Amino acid sequence: MTTASRSESVAGDGRATAGQDLTGRSALVTGGASGIGAACARLLAARGAAVTVADIDERSAKELAGELGARAWAVDLLDVTALEDLRLETDILVNNAGVQRISPLEQFPPEQFRHLLTLMVEAPFLLIRAALPHMYDRGFGRIVNISSVHGLRASAYKSAYVTAKHALEGLSKVTALEGGPHGVTSNCVNPGYVRTPLVDRQIADQARAHGIPEQAVIEQIMLTESAIKRLVEPEEVASLVGWLATPAAGMVTGASYTMDGGWSAR
Repeated sequence: MTTASRSESVAGDGRATAGQDLTGRSALVTGGASGIGAACARLLAARGAAVTVADIDERSAKELAGELGARAWAVDLLDVTALEDLRLETDILVNNAGVQRISPLEQFPPEQFRHLLTLMVEAPFLLIRAALPHMYDRGFGRIVNISSVHGLRASAYKSAYVTAKHALEGLSKVTALEGGPHGVTSNCVNPGYVRTPLVDRQIADQARAHGIPEQAVIEQIMLTESAIKRLVEPEEVASLVGWLATPAAGMVTGASYTMDGGWSAR
């Protein structure tokens, strides 16, 4: 695991500047084997945290953990019963795991609606619940929930995802209120469309739902409200997560940080 000294500056590799060193801290990232989760795991490890890469894809989680000198945790977050008695000894919790389903409301499969809410609301609740006792004992905790611009805005054909992300926003704020007296912060990061496999699948799904080419989905649907006409990079999201994990962000809690190229400014 790479540990940066406090005197080092960020040179594009995520190493810590003064006040950003996470040596001695532990971090858990769900959905950590790819996309935003992998970018977060890499940055937190580069800043000295002992990282656990949690993912349903055990092989990918182990590969990334091996690369980072981290720990892999193969976990199915849909198995919520198994999480009910869990206790986590982690100082930083990044709730990132998520999926998408594109469908008109009247055709949306009920089991898929429940699936998305379980993964993106109930599982984060159970992980937060499992982590708070340790954080309270340490007098320090950082909970970062990877929400979305869809936690603040809505789009057609995404009823479950929009509902789940709005619920995650509420959960994060309640956590902030309860955790504040114990040195625990809780915040949401709200990116627009990020260059990840999840978004790649969304492009194809949206193309089918709207009956238009995939390139038209990017230009006419995904980025139409954005002032900056490009996808967000996973490393950009990770940079904000990394800052929220530091002591420097100790007074930042109950907030939602948009990283959407100006979409929600309208």
